[in-house]
Amino acid sequence: MTSPHRTGIPDHHAHGATGHPHDHPPGGAATHERADGRHEHAGGHGGGHDKHAGHDPEVFRRKFWWSLALTVPVVATSHMVMDWFGYRLDFPGMSLVGPVLGTVVFLYGGRPFLAGAVAELRDRAPGMMLLISMAITVAYAASLATSAGWFDLEFWWELAALVTIMLLGHWQEMKAIGQASGALAALAALLPDDAERLDTDGRPRRVPVSDLRVGDTVLVRSGGRVPADGHVVEGRAELDESMVTGESRPVARSVGDRVVAGTVATDSALRIEVDAVGDDTALAGIQRLVGQAQQSRGRAQVLADRFAAWLFFIAAGAGLVTFATWWALGDLDESVVRTVTVLVIACPHALGLAIPLVISLSTAVAARTGILVKDRLALERMRAVDAVLFDKTGTLTKGAHTVTGVTAAAGFSRQRVLHLAAAVEADSEHPLARAIVAAAAREGAFDLRADGFQSLTGRGVQATVDGVRYAVGGPALLRELHAGLPDDVAAATAAWTARGAAVLHLVRLDGEDGDATRVVGALALEDEVRPEAKEAIAQLRHLGVGKIVMITGDARQVADAVAADLGLRPGVDEVFAEVLPADKERTVAELQRRGLRVAMVGDGVNDAPALARADVGIAIGAGTDVAIESAGVVLASSDPRGVTGVIRLSRASYRKMIQNLAWAAGYNIVAIPLAAGALAWAGVTLSPAVGAVLMSASTIVVALNAQLLRRVRLTPGR
Repeated sequence: MTSPHRTGIPDHHAHGATGHPHDHPPGGAATHERADGRHEHAGGHGGGHDKHAGHDPEVFRRKFWWSLALTVPVVATSHMVMDWFGYRLDFPGMSLVGPVLGTVVFLYGGRPFLAGAVAELRDRAPGMMLLISMAITVAYAASLATSAGWFDLEFWWELAALVTIMLLGHWQEMKAIGQASGALAALAALLPDDAERLDTDGRPRRVPVSDLRVGDTVLVRSGGRVPADGHVVEGRAELDESMVTGESRPVARSVGDRVVAGTVATDSALRIEVDAVGDDTALAGIQRLVGQAQQSRGRAQVLADRFAAWLFFIAAGAGLVTFATWWALGDLDESVVRTVTVLVIACPHALGLAIPLVISLSTAVAARTGILVKDRLALERMRAVDAVLFDKTGTLTKGAHTVTGVTAAAGFSRQRVLHLAAAVEADSEHPLARAIVAAAAREGAFDLRADGFQSLTGRGVQATVDGVRYAVGGPALLRELHAGLPDDVAAATAAWTARGAAVLHLVRLDGEDGDATRVVGALALEDEVRPEAKEAIAQLRHLGVGKIVMITGDARQVADAVAADLGLRPGVDEVFAEVLPADKERTVAELQRRGLRVAMVGDGVNDAPALARADVGIAIGAGTDVAIESAGVVLASSDPRGVTGVIRLSRASYRKMIQNLAWAAGYNIVAIPLAAGALAWAGVTLSPAVGAVLMSASTIVVALNAQLLRRVRLTPGR
């Protein structure tokens, strides 16, 4: 049972209850400024990194440019720099440039790091901010001591350059994460600001979208966006639903069809009755799922958080050992330089960015292609799945019958049988009748009209067409009429029945020539296999998934026929038929007991326990709220090829996480000993400013590597 505020994607789309798309600023989470000067997300990007994940990139951009402007004269007036480049500057008060401007840079540019360090100390969670603050504080103290004549060491230019480079790296980091999280803002931007609501007299009046209520009727003109979820009450149009499903091809929508807020009517106007607004819309649901995934933690994030905590103690210990060692060697100035450099090198910018940026980018890229990740752990597990279990109805098939065969007796054509059956069934509301009428319409307009329609309960229907009485029905109708099947019709009927198809017969009850009742044709109706399902299975095999499994409550012959159509391999793949809803979860458990890692794909209420039991539960977007809430991944469209996209995303994002972690960890393993002066005997040393450049370069490498996720193709064949 679902709550009034829906949190799944009923019918074709997602619903959620996390606030109206306009309630939060870009980035997907409410932001506020703490007393310590930090900006904080309502939800961070994972683990220890969320202590600074909410920083506004604009704050760092402004601080960076001001600090750079102040750093230039400090560097230019440094005696060390002048010696390097062979120039001389001398003007009154030049000796104060370093101390004055360096102090301003430290207090102004370094404030976010210092405030963050205080917060980390208060939370007893040492991390990146404390490491940065230690580095710049030691540099500042050493510089003040030098200006006071206690050391023979000029340090102001390195302090200013260090803070400025730190600001640059942090600005780019926050900018990158903000761009990735901008998927939520982009979704919010899809919703129009106002709508044309129809008054009681039918005239449109423009009102804010926030004023719409369930039951209102709105006019959506050609080229306009649907302002709220609802259903069409008048008109027919092609809708661009790519923002929900990832499909670029427009979809026809007519009276009775559901439409989603943010989709675009491309060629005609529609009148839509509003079914959901604000928190209950599909758009809000998608935002919730994307935001939830971007804030969730996986194994790789936990590993990164642990490494960041270890790094603080390693850096602090290495700094103390470095200081003590160089001091014991009689070089106090060098001990200060080496200690500051160790602390700078150890700043875990790259480590802090390694996982959150991959998470943000992967979920944003997935959302744009109709893959909504609810659980990061489910996405990580998907890379290692070796069996994919599909529920048949509504997943591999469309869940609705369609005419798959028509046969005619002597004297009748296939087309005439279809058109006569459609005329007889035209007034029936039975799903099989609707399928016959739709099939006749697809073959071209037909002008046959029936009158005298009569429903024969449990047997079929009958009506008069062109003065002749016809009936359409199944075996019960034939038994009642004692009608036999002509040989050609009987052969086709036997073949269809063996496949498990529903077979209806067209019977002529009388005629102008007084002919007796006789069967003049038959039609086969089956749950249509999705055209893309066979391609999805082929792609899964190409990706190395060892076993494809289909499960259904249908009879064995129906299941086997669908399996043959899909190309399932006897002896390798498996088909579970005549499975009761309560036993689907048991089937998943049986596969897991064999040592298989199982992904379950389904869309119905009875799939929910199996989705929850599977290593990865994937809900098809046309499914129910319950199925979607039980799944770790949601496909906004009903295209099973999306499962291959989930595997590609899982493998690509995990690969990027490991690459980034390896780079960040390897960088520190190599750089910290260099910073400590392990190769000073060979003339290889690093200054704090060079250490800051290398640290920022490491951050850039990690960010650029994560950006390569944008090149992963999640929707082949579309």
